[in-house]
Amino acid sequence: MKKTICTLPALLVLLSVYGQQKQGKVVYERTTQMEIHIQGLADDMAQSLPRSHTDKLEVLFANDQSLRRSVEDNTPEELAEPEGGMQVHMVMAGAGDITYTNLATGQIVEGTEFGAKNYIITDSVRHPNWKLTGATTTILNYPCQQAVMQRIGKRSSATMENGKLETKEVADTANIVVWFTPSIPVSAGPEYQGQLPGLILGIDINNGRTVYTATSLSDQADLTEIKAPSKGKKVTRAEFEKERDKLMGTMQRSHGARAAGTIRIAQ
Repeated sequence: MKKTICTLPALLVLLSVYGQQKQGKVVYERTTQMEIHIQGLADDMAQSLPRSHTDKLEVLFANDQSLRRSVEDNTPEELAEPEGGMQVHMVMAGAGDITYTNLATGQIVEGTEFGAKNYIITDSVRHPNWKLTGATTTILNYPCQQAVMQRIGKRSSATMENGKLETKEVADTANIVVWFTPSIPVSAGPEYQGQLPGLILGIDINNGRTVYTATSLSDQADLTEIKAPSKGKKVTRAEFEKERDKLMGTMQRSHGARAAGTIRIAQ
């Protein structure tokens, strides 16, 4: 059997006559493996802490636009109360965010809350070097192709020591595997919107560290919901990270042994 290798530009041309569905809603299940270190926590209590977190989100898409949002309550979950009265809570970073993407212009508008403040972050679609492997699978009865990419960057690491929440950025190289379906030629998904020529139905980051799995897909979407968030202070990504780091520093200095800490688990 002769094997045909198709590049992304050629695939984009083929998709112009391939798929029909241009709007819909996808529900995803996201499971994230966690590493939590709290100094002074008893071994039996440490063993009781969850080692993974699962939540659900949805993506609406239509008219070259997409919207990603949570479909569950993301109130921080209380994990433990070690000696000294310190309460420890956990929340997924970005769990309550709303991300709007204009797939035609490449503009991203993200609404997020941090430190009791709302922010509107403007950004642009990235264009990393995705590679089609030729591997295929079926998700929700849709034929999917595999694309892979390596992302070199940083991620936040949080630890709780002596009642003080410490966060720092650590080097992070992520191996990313994505499954997208050319049957729906819309460049939407729970992550990496605007980067691949088809709807993303599955993602695996670092061999299971974070996994997105599409659990349902319909061809109906409430078009009035697909709009950019507008509540909050408008900032760029760099400006938001600067304010976030400043606020985290203030929180770390003010937390005493009996303070309540919230650990935000990054992907």
